[in-house]
Amino acid sequence: MSSNNKKWFSLNIGRKNQETSSSCSCGKQSGGCGGHNHEETDKIEERKNGFEQVFDVKMDRRSAFKQLAASLAIGAGAVSTSCSMFSGDESKEKAQIDWEEQFKGNYKLMTDEEKQATVDRLVRSYQLRTGKTINMSAKNAEENVLFGYAFNISKCQGYMDCVSACVEENNQDRNSQMQYIRIHEMKDGNGFNFSEADDNYYHEVPAEGHFYMGTQCFHCDNPPCVNVCPVQATWREDDGLVVVDYDWCVGCRYCMAACPYDGRRFNWSKPEVPEEEINKNQHYLGNRLRKKGVMEKCTFCVQRSRAGKNPACVEACPTGARIFGNLLDPNSTIRWVLENKKVFRLKEDLGTEPKFWYFMD
Repeated sequence: MSSNNKKWFSLNIGRKNQETSSSCSCGKQSGGCGGHNHEETDKIEERKNGFEQVFDVKMDRRSAFKQLAASLAIGAGAVSTSCSMFSGDESKEKAQIDWEEQFKGNYKLMTDEEKQATVDRLVRSYQLRTGKTINMSAKNAEENVLFGYAFNISKCQGYMDCVSACVEENNQDRNSQMQYIRIHEMKDGNGFNFSEADDNYYHEVPAEGHFYMGTQCFHCDNPPCVNVCPVQATWREDDGLVVVDYDWCVGCRYCMAACPYDGRRFNWSKPEVPEEEINKNQHYLGNRLRKKGVMEKCTFCVQRSRAGKNPACVEACPTGARIFGNLLDPNSTIRWVLENKKVFRLKEDLGTEPKFWYFMD
């Protein structure tokens, strides 16, 4: 920070100290005088010193932010009960958590220890706000794992059990009825014509003369959404999952415009999920509760897939139309499908290399 900014901080904090001291007619600078608590002056002085330490010592940006957050937390304790936004140890703890979360870096650039620290803060913050607990993971991609997905068009009957399971598993907003998965009802003989497909059918299925095809995020190996993000809030993990750091996303929606598969969703309001319906088994990069104004998408249920389970949509499909697994495992079902069925991918000419294949019996 420039010397002028440093002087501005010191001047304003010094002025606040003078105002605190001059408000008492007894002339004492510390201790108590019955009607006033001069300990506040000492604590504000600590806050001033905290600012000066941040800007006097050479350090990188992240360390400076952490030191600044700690200094402000000390200053928070100097405010009296009558005018403070904090009341009690838990409120102060939550304020400290909020500051540390505000100044944390991009999850992709964190060390494993930093990842676990932010997860621990979020778990504790939820507990302080609600009195309830959640289980949040920071599990990284495992070696020799590359997730892939296959969809059997012949078996899908349009029941949408997959959509409902996805909404519940991933804590999607109930008010806007956000859905990561879409099932397209298409007429036989018209090919894969999405412009004429019905994505909001309300009738008994399967409808005669129609077939059904699901789309979602395809977790491309060459994802255009990643290339356009101006703040690196989305990236491809080593196991092939394309993920989003919700706290780093600025909501510009460039990724939504770049995705050729309509796989991205933007939340215009804070996702609302009834407390009794919140899935408390979460992953930082997956189904944790999001803030307003960020991008969301299918993550192949990272909280499940990295724990050795199928995504919720695969498990919920009543006809077995959905297949998920490790592409690097020669004995996996997904590998058998790719080697024994005639498969295809949407818009292969774009070079996005989606890890989502379609096939028919």
